[in-house]
Formats: sequence, structure tokens, C-alpha cells
Amino acid sequence: MPEAVIVAALRTPIGTAFKGTLRDTTAYELAERVISAVAEGLDPALVDDVVLAESHHGGGVVARHAALTAGLPHVPGLALNRHCAGGLSAVQAAAASVRAGMDRLVLAGGVQSLSTAPRLSYGDAERWVPPSHPDRPDAPNLDMSVTVGWNTAVRAGISRTEMDDWALRSHRNAVRALDEGRFKTETVPVDTPHGAFEADEHPRRDTSAARLAALKPLHPEIDGFSITAGNASGANDAAALLAVADERSGLPALATVRAWASVAADPAETGLTPVQAIPKALGRAGMTVGDVDLFEINEAFASVPVAAVHRLGLDADTVNVSGSGCSLGHPVAASGARMLVTLIHELRRRGGGVGVASMCAGGGMGSAVVVEVEAP
Repeated sequence: MPEAVIVAALRTPIGTAFKGTLRDTTAYELAERVISAVAEGLDPALVDDVVLAESHHGGGVVARHAALTAGLPHVPGLALNRHCAGGLSAVQAAAASVRAGMDRLVLAGGVQSLSTAPRLSYGDAERWVPPSHPDRPDAPNLDMSVTVGWNTAVRAGISRTEMDDWALRSHRNAVRALDEGRFKTETVPVDTPHGAFEADEHPRRDTSAARLAALKPLHPEIDGFSITAGNASGANDAAALLAVADERSGLPALATVRAWASVAADPAETGLTPVQAIPKALGRAGMTVGDVDLFEINEAFASVPVAAVHRLGLDADTVNVSGSGCSLGHPVAASGARMLVTLIHELRRRGGGVGVASMCAGGGMGSAVVVEVEAP
């Protein structure tokens, strides 16, 4: 089978939902922006499909809509939903089709506009949210702070201090990456009703250990509950897209997709699924965690990457070196693709290497993708 290679990888900056610069920019507009930017360097006639993850959206096929507005009327579109892991799964689907010889070039990623998704009002418990699993007291399907954040902390023995420390590190890494201009090669500006949006706005420069420690737990009625707004991800808007091509296309490759895997567990153990998905994907690539140079493990809650570091014996300094959900934010359906975009560009900046992007997803799901960037 031919290898599936990444020949383009771009994203929009990440906005803070409901009150940020992208609050009036729709998922359709975000998707059109990244499709146009990625397609700009490609022959449109070679594009076989567009696969976009979408979640909390309410129906429709954003990929087809955006392909039309981006000037690709001959390209169909596919909507894909694996909750938080949708963006990773879109790239997996594209790579599978390319490796099977069915497609030559597929644009794959995810888009999320929580700001404009169907809802009643921000903060209203009745706003439309698609449940990921049947509701249970120990794993409520509309409260991930319990189902994912708290359950993971309890099962992995992670303290409030450890989660707050990880969140602080996340913000510092994201701010450092922004200040060093490391995201400039991977982001495309978005024209909005509020002006040009050019850089991630969610990281907090003023975050400190004291500020994080002062935040109240989200469920003070639960004894010992340690999840706060500070060690949880944000609500965010963004889009991210990768062009996945047959290695024989002649297009210069940024990275090669080596393997991927998705897993499932009881919904109460959702946050532990990267612990399963990472070795499963690496095993399919003939690798172990020792072969990996950089990891992106989504900070849906800080407890998730901390648990993976503990249980897989990872070097924390190789994980989320440019921030993640606690700092950059978590634009749900776009996050997996965003992680791959950032991972590939960071590996290239470092001269190559192996990277793994992994995340948990609602309902006890998890996913991982292994990529390799050749040294120049």
C-alpha cells in the first residue's frame, strides 16, 4: 500500500467561545477559511474529498458547504463525529482511503464554533448538547468535569496541586510559543466582524499558581472535588485542516502518517483512554513510547495528560510543549486536527522526529495518531 503523507497542515487561531473574537463567525466560515488556505497551494483538480469533524453543531455537512464556498464545487464532503476525537478520526479516515488506493488527496480536519452552535443561551443547562453516552450518576453525560476530569483524577491518584501545576505549565508553554512566533507557520488569519483575528486569544499571561489555587471547585458539594475552571479546558472556536496525499503524488511531504488506533472503555474511565490508545497505535507502527520525540495529549482536563504521563512512564517535558486545552483551548471537533497541525510544525522546527497525538472522547472513547517527520 502507498504511504499516506501530510502535504499541508494549517489552522485558524483559537478563539474564546461566546465572548471572543470569533463569537460571530460560523463553523461554515471557519471551515471555508482553512480549506481555501490549504487548497491555495494545491491543484484543486486533485482533491478527491473533504472530511470534517463537527460536534455540537446540529446537523448539516459543513465539509460540503465549505468546499463549495472555497471554490471546490467538484469535491464532495463528509461530516464525521467522534466527539472530541473527531479531528483525529477525520485524518485517520483520509489516511485509510489514501492507503487503500481509493483517493489521491483528501482534505481532513475539524471545525468547531461553540459560539454559533444551536443553543438557548450561554450558561443555560438546557442548551443543545449531544449526549455521548446514557446518563449515569457516576458518569453524567452532560458534565465532563465529573465524568472525565474528576474520575480520572481519582482513578490515577492525581492531586489538585498536580493538576494546577500542569495547567500553569500549559499556559506558560502556550505563551512562550506565541511570543517566539512558533505558531505563525501553522495559523491563517480570519476576517471577522470584530477585525482580523491572527493569534490564539485563550492563553492567560497572568495565570499563576496562586490564582489557580484560589479557584473554587466546580462541584463543592462533592467531597474532595478538585476540578476547577483553571485545570479544565476552555470553550473555544477554531478550525484545523490537513491535506493527506498518496506519497506517489509528487507533492512535498511534511510528515508521514505511520499508524493510528481508537479504543473504548467504560464512560467513567474516558480520561484514561489515551493510556490505551497510545501504545495500541505505536504497536501498529512497530514502535514504543521510547521512540517518540513529542506527544500531544489533549488537556480536556489536566488530569488526562497527567494520568498518561504516570501510567505510560512518559517524560513530561515531551508532552504538550506548546500548550493544550487548558491554555490554547479545546475547540471540540477541531482539537484533534489542531494537535496534529501543531505537532507536525513543531517536529519540523526541531529537525524531524516521531510524534503522537492522542485524546479522550465522550462516551469512553479515545484515539491516537502516529506521525513521522523526516530530518531535512
